[in-house]
Amino acid sequence: MISTHDEFDVVVIGGGPGGSSTAGLLAKRNHRVLVLEREKFPRYHIGESLITGSMPTLDELGLRSRLDQMGFVKKYGGTLLWGKNQGTWDFRFAEAANYEHTYQVRRADFDAVLLARARELGATVLEEATVKHFLFEGERIAGVTYTVKGDPEPRTARCRLLVDASGQQHVLARHFDLVEYHEDLRNIAVWSYFQGCKRYGGTRAGDTVTENRPNGWFWFIPLHDGTVSVGYVTPIEEYKKSGKSLEELFTSELAAAEEVRALTEGATRAAAFRSIRDWSYTCSRFHGPGWALVGDAAAFIDPLLSTGVGLALRGSRGLAGAVDAALRDPSCEEQVLARYEKEYRAFLNSLLAFVRFFYDRTRHKEEYWEKAQELLDPRRLRPRKIDFATMLSGVSGVHDIFHTD
Repeated sequence: MISTHDEFDVVVIGGGPGGSSTAGLLAKRNHRVLVLEREKFPRYHIGESLITGSMPTLDELGLRSRLDQMGFVKKYGGTLLWGKNQGTWDFRFAEAANYEHTYQVRRADFDAVLLARARELGATVLEEATVKHFLFEGERIAGVTYTVKGDPEPRTARCRLLVDASGQQHVLARHFDLVEYHEDLRNIAVWSYFQGCKRYGGTRAGDTVTENRPNGWFWFIPLHDGTVSVGYVTPIEEYKKSGKSLEELFTSELAAAEEVRALTEGATRAAAFRSIRDWSYTCSRFHGPGWALVGDAAAFIDPLLSTGVGLALRGSRGLAGAVDAALRDPSCEEQVLARYEKEYRAFLNSLLAFVRFFYDRTRHKEEYWEKAQELLDPRRLRPRKIDFATMLSGVSGVHDIFHTD
């Protein structure tokens, strides 16, 4: 039972993919971990399309067979209508990595499985728990005070290290004023779910379809419950100039689209519209005395390449290794967390450079392949199309990302 004053090796703020994975991996290493999750799971979240860079973490957590049993759509790659008058083209994950597929997931189900797995591995997980204050010893964070819904008494949890995985709530980043938005990627997205859509055949049935429009782009993500997530992303300024509501803008752009319009023709919208804005940012620091950031709490680089959950899962695996090392030898804390941040930032920077290049929709697909090769494989040791698949799979980058051995 948790007392009103308790001590842990690690307190993790947030039970989404980054938080639950970090907590589970640290509990698996026999550390005492507390997860404080503000909501009650399962809960809705956008970001249904995974990349194969997520798979090593899911394997280490022992979740692959469970995800297969849940019937999630298997995603073997992606189909794009993007660039200069070339029709649709695609990539396959098998071209780039040992993993030939990943999953399209309903995040309510997927996130709940990850949080449950953290519990199974030994982490203490409190839902509907809200962090109120940070405890400091000098400049070092030493714990938090928090409240649990229905409990009138605030509680204190002291820890040797605090991990902020609070996503776009940015609990620590707001406290330290660390969030830096990428002004050229200030976008807004509007989406809903459709039933009765057409699907591709064979291994393309689970593809994310990405289609460019003159002032934005569509995603089309097939899910295992028979619905498809369909969203439109555009710069906030373009939305304002349109003079339309988000629902009107979505409808007019879908009517003018090609591939996504054909796939949704005759389908029924099965849910209300949702929206979100200001998606791209990076924090100026990812760690400090007694704390570290992971997942969306550290950075988010545009939804274009479906890297959100992948970055959280890859980051959690690297951070768990760094935190484990710091807990076993406190003298190396700064060194291992600095390395984690350096490698995380290197990958984010290469990803950001590629996203900015990719948003130029006047290019041929071969130019996108060449840009991926420039960033990942400057010695041209692999075919450029393989480097493109590698970039979109999230399995590699400029450095051996998150390697902490």
